[in-house]
Amino acid sequence: MRCEGFPFEAGADARVLVLGSMPGIASLRAGQYYAHPRNAFWPIVFSLWDAPLTADYAQRLAFARAHHIALWDAAHTCEREGSLDADMRRAEPNDFDGLMAFAPGIHTVLCNGAASHAIVMRCGFAARYGLRVLRMPSTSPAHTMPFEQKRAAWRVLREAAEEGEA
Repeated sequence: MRCEGFPFEAGADARVLVLGSMPGIASLRAGQYYAHPRNAFWPIVFSLWDAPLTADYAQRLAFARAHHIALWDAAHTCEREGSLDADMRRAEPNDFDGLMAFAPGIHTVLCNGAASHAIVMRCGFAARYGLRVLRMPSTSPAHTMPFEQKRAAWRVLREAAEEGEA
């Protein structure tokens, strides 16, 4: 099955780019990043700022933008049966030059899992822009690390988002 990802979600003042690999089936059906009810991404993000998690997707995106977080996926398209990154084939990278033109203040890329990281390293966009790239533990429920361990690793998101603030 050919999968196509979503447009990036970012404000022009974004500082951190969180890159998944390709939205899973639940996310593609919902038309939302990290829509699977057991994906830890949104609970982690809100908890990093001690904010109550909202179920409203527009409010989630507004929260991310307000904290200088951009969301996208490393792949624009791929072939995949199911939702597992291990099943991705023929992944074509997104137009990162277009994103960087829109949000030139991005300085850190957090790859949500190994597949995202592999695509980023292969396409070389981060090196072209001198961006810091970190491979993060996947927030997917398929990655069985306990929530608190994932949250501890993802604290770098808040640090990077607040980097440069007075």
